[in-house]
Amino acid sequence: MGQMTMAGGWLMLTILLCSVLGLAIVIERAWALRATRVAPPALTGQLARIARAGALSASDREALAAHSPLGQVWAAVAASRGASPDQRRERIEEAGRRAAHDMSRYLNTLGTIAAIAPLLGLLGTVAGMIDVFAALEASGAAGGLAGGIGQALLTTAAGLCVAIPALAAHRYFTGCVAERALLLERWAVRLMDTEQGSPAAAR
Repeated sequence: MGQMTMAGGWLMLTILLCSVLGLAIVIERAWALRATRVAPPALTGQLARIARAGALSASDREALAAHSPLGQVWAAVAASRGASPDQRRERIEEAGRRAAHDMSRYLNTLGTIAAIAPLLGLLGTVAGMIDVFAALEASGAAGGLAGGIGQALLTTAAGLCVAIPALAAHRYFTGCVAERALLLERWAVRLMDTEQGSPAAAR
């Protein structure tokens, strides 16, 4: 690995840094986007209690919103009690968009890594080929041409090795965010339906 980094120069080092950053994002998002973290069972089990609670205080809503993405949406449902249906829908949709934005954190960075890593590899290969042919012109000996080209291609291979899994992870997590957003929407509807059937909602 050290020899490959030395052969690829600073562009290879940049690609390696991209791989480290990409791996960190993948691990963090895999943890953050678990269904049990987005909609924790400890919170979903309190659906009936929250529906019967009536108006929640500001501190209770803040604590609920800080709990999880589902808590953020449910806090908007609780805060909009007593508002018109259109106002409720607008507030809940806004909370859902904020939650989806939070769940999409770092995905743009991961997508950028997937796009830029092969370009860095290609740039490294082009720069290496320029050096190889410059050395060939200066020495007139073609004996080291194959080895020089092989070293120049290392950065392209490294860039692709980083970009392919990063792109796959980006697509996967983008799909996860869409699924989790639908999950939050279903739980918001369930809370509102439960409210309508509870004594507190009727008052």
